[in-house]
Amino acid sequence: MNANETNSFFNHRNTISSVTEEEKEQQFSYLESIKAFARATYTSIYVIDYMKQGFEYVSDNPLFLCGNTPQQVLEMGYAFYFKYVPKTDLELLLKINSVGFDFYDNISLESRLDYTISYDFHIINKEDKKILVNQKLTPLFLNKDGKIWKAICIISISSERDSGNIKIYQNGENKVYHYRLDRGVWETEKKAVLSKREQEILQLCARGFTINDIAEAIFVSPDTVKFHRRKLFEKLEVSNITEAIAYATNNKLI
Repeated sequence: MNANETNSFFNHRNTISSVTEEEKEQQFSYLESIKAFARATYTSIYVIDYMKQGFEYVSDNPLFLCGNTPQQVLEMGYAFYFKYVPKTDLELLLKINSVGFDFYDNISLESRLDYTISYDFHIINKEDKKILVNQKLTPLFLNKDGKIWKAICIISISSERDSGNIKIYQNGENKVYHYRLDRGVWETEKKAVLSKREQEILQLCARGFTINDIAEAIFVSPDTVKFHRRKLFEKLEVSNITEAIAYATNNKLI
């Protein structure tokens, strides 16, 4: 792999050659907070530095490491993707990179930190098996021109069945921008809205409660819990509680 291949991830519209001292001050010691978050979550986390065109931080959560140490992935930077992402999904990532910056070009500078892009792709783990993961990329710092300087990426097991599923969320807004790969367009959709009871049941399921445990905890019958779960599966278009929890977490519904 040569430098040109790696550089394909760094769109010319978001090329940063330098940052001011004032801009540097905004990121003082922020990594300590991210490291603390990484210790408290099951997800894998890394930080992209678009000025250095590489990774600034990689957590030691094993999902994203593919058998490497965090330091090895940190040193590989974007070469990691060329080694551990199948070719078709690598092409998908390059496409997402392009359409993502197209989207950012059309929103106001003041709101760019409020958006998160989410998508699914395969990585090849240390057992040489393909795993579908979900990545959420959120800008952390912008330069004075509104270009993304640093971004945090959160990796978790995907609740989907195939790669793609490109969506952008705006913090505080009840809508989703969904990129349709087959037509090359963004479509606006409303987020699924869960009732308080559905959220409660999902949260208890995530804690490992059985149907009988949940029924006892919220003072209803097991049949009522089963009814709410069925409605929840229909609403989220999933087939089991594991997929429901993953979908709700990935889509910020709980």
